[in-house]
Amino acid sequence: MIGTYAAVVVICGASLAIGQAAIALCGARRWSWLAPAVGLALLCAICWATVRLPGDGVVSALLVLALSIGSVAYLRGRVEAGREALRVGWPVALGALAAASLPFLVEGHFGILGTGFNPDMSQHLLATDRLADGHGSQLLAQGYPLGPHAVVVALDKGLGIGLVQGFDGLMVAVAILASLTALAAFAELSGGRGRPAALLRTAAALVVGLAYVVASYFAQGAFKETIEALFLLAFALALREATREWEGLPLRLVPAALIAVGAVYAYSFPGLIWLGGAAVIWVALELLGKRDRLPWRPLGLGLLVFAVLVVPEVGRMVDFHNFETFDPSGPGLGNLFGQVSPFEALGIWPSGDFRLAPGDGAVPALGYYLGAAFGLVLLAHGIWRCWRDRETAILAALAAGALAYAAGRIGGTAYASAKAIEIVAPICALVILLPLLREADWRLGRDMSDLRAKGRLAAGAATIFLAAAGFCSLLALANAPLGPTSYSPALTGLRPLVEADSTVVLASEQLLADEQGTPYIAWELRGGRVCIETAVEADGAPPPGVRFVVSEGDPVEPPFPGLRVRRVAPPYVLWEVTWPIEGKSPCPLIAVRQARQGPAR
Repeated sequence: MIGTYAAVVVICGASLAIGQAAIALCGARRWSWLAPAVGLALLCAICWATVRLPGDGVVSALLVLALSIGSVAYLRGRVEAGREALRVGWPVALGALAAASLPFLVEGHFGILGTGFNPDMSQHLLATDRLADGHGSQLLAQGYPLGPHAVVVALDKGLGIGLVQGFDGLMVAVAILASLTALAAFAELSGGRGRPAALLRTAAALVVGLAYVVASYFAQGAFKETIEALFLLAFALALREATREWEGLPLRLVPAALIAVGAVYAYSFPGLIWLGGAAVIWVALELLGKRDRLPWRPLGLGLLVFAVLVVPEVGRMVDFHNFETFDPSGPGLGNLFGQVSPFEALGIWPSGDFRLAPGDGAVPALGYYLGAAFGLVLLAHGIWRCWRDRETAILAALAAGALAYAAGRIGGTAYASAKAIEIVAPICALVILLPLLREADWRLGRDMSDLRAKGRLAAGAATIFLAAAGFCSLLALANAPLGPTSYSPALTGLRPLVEADSTVVLASEQLLADEQGTPYIAWELRGGRVCIETAVEADGAPPPGVRFVVSEGDPVEPPFPGLRVRRVAPPYVLWEVTWPIEGKSPCPLIAVRQARQGPAR
């Protein structure tokens, strides 16, 4: 627990400090809620650039510490409205922390997020472990984006917390930073000091940052997708800010460029599909509306900064283009049961498992359809109001997300289209909520008795949506399965030795009963015939037809008589039977769906 929350504090603190310093260097003096995303983007780039230097992450940790301290020193006397930002931000940060901690509270322990739901985190842990040891990995060789992995390595080397706690801390920190970033859209509402206005603003920021599909991806440990959703949200708001608070600053589009840099190091070239599409559509909408005010020079400076910072990654981006996930002829389902409904992006989907079709859970199908219909009405209203209010950047991001989903649905796979739904979900929530809160806020900030009919309707619709969408997000978070509290690559290392024969794995009762041990072990030893049982169930001899036994502990006393040590890979020992193998093994062939489609996505 301490390690996870230490990682949360470090990531959030460093992101806020470094991000705001970067924005201040661009000429902005007022506190910006885009700082969290800008800072996280820079952390991904900085850690990846330095993690392979001598020390294998020590330099990254020291550099992040130095930059954080330097940023705080630089910002002294250079930031305006800091107290107001603290007053508005702390309830959001605390609420996001509580919501993101729900999986650990429900499960009663901290562990690998998503085990038993999506085993991909195991591949990320393996790549990160090898990165921390200065070794290569399959993901590294394939050009896989490893910026977030480098951040976890820096956390492990700097705090000594372990990789599992590092990834848990990163996931929780992203949830907090995304919710804080949403406040950039609601900054104009901060003048309303009435309690109803403050509650609506806080709830809106939480629902945008932890939209239902984002919460569902959090539950399966899919950190890259939640980071990309944060970057798309922040990128749209950075474009918006460039024509508002930062208008007139020559470097006003550099923060957007830095966010795009982070998307490259966290998601490689696919991360630019949403951000690049949003930028192109935004330029087109701006040309249609106010051609003489389009910031061509700042746009060029932003592109220059982006190009310079991503040049070192171009070769890896080319390599990643051949990654097998992008093959549309493959199975394409991943851990899904089929196509995911695009209505889930609206946020009201009363199921703890986003993969289920309407009516397959505890709530009748009618509940899903009513929620989707209500969300569609609010989304249509939001699009109309955003168009009328010239919210071109937000609409551009929504359009880019819709096009990405259409491309994934028509020419890609169910796995790709589901990711498109998750990444655009915060934008959908923002389009729904921003007009409603704008209509209601100034009235709520005064006297409740002065509410007009329009204000009452907007406040009521916002309240219902926030309650329904918030409940669905919490339901997804509460359904998150957690695996073991620690990770070792040793079990994966045994796989080549046992995949041609049958193996019995003797695990602790706690691992199997409380920590999703069965699917975890099955994934680690996928490809062979594996029986998994508790150590106390071992009696006499292994089942007939079994050649290997895996146990934990010292290679002193075998779990069955007559076994010999084949390999010691702490904390595991691989034993081999010494008598002829007879009979058919009762162990099932472990053929996990993701194993047939390649490594982590």
